[in-house]
Amino acid sequence: MIFVSLVYLGACASSEAEGELELPEDIPEFVETSDFERIDWDKKAVEFGVQNMAGNKNKSGVIGATMPSLDGQKWMWHLWGETENMLTVVGFHREDKTIHSVFQKSPDEWTIDLGGENNGADAHAPSSVQIAKRGEWAFLLYKDSE
Repeated sequence: MIFVSLVYLGACASSEAEGELELPEDIPEFVETSDFERIDWDKKAVEFGVQNMAGNKNKSGVIGATMPSLDGQKWMWHLWGETENMLTVVGFHREDKTIHSVFQKSPDEWTIDLGGENNGADAHAPSSVQIAKRGEWAFLLYKDSE
């Protein structure tokens, strides 16, 4: 599930070796470099639903991303469809091709617990995010390691 959003900001870090994408050491093992190659930068998140939610209608959405800040802020993630317990979000900065965790003070920095239904979605998760770098971002969402 890929959520691409035009966000003018950013977070943690990765490196780029000789033009080849390198995953951070602590990134979950189910995240693959091929996931980033499939990002369609022409497909932008759109606003829908309640409270300026942005994302892919009936798949994934987030409240808070339409007004990003370089300071920490709260975002509420929403997922539709079959969901279990965990949401992993991986940020990818378009310009410098770096991979970032966006969560603040999360136990493993990449993954948070999902809660029940909210705002019409089948699952949701509040989070504190830190976007520390200006630019265009893609957010890759993984529910229960997929």
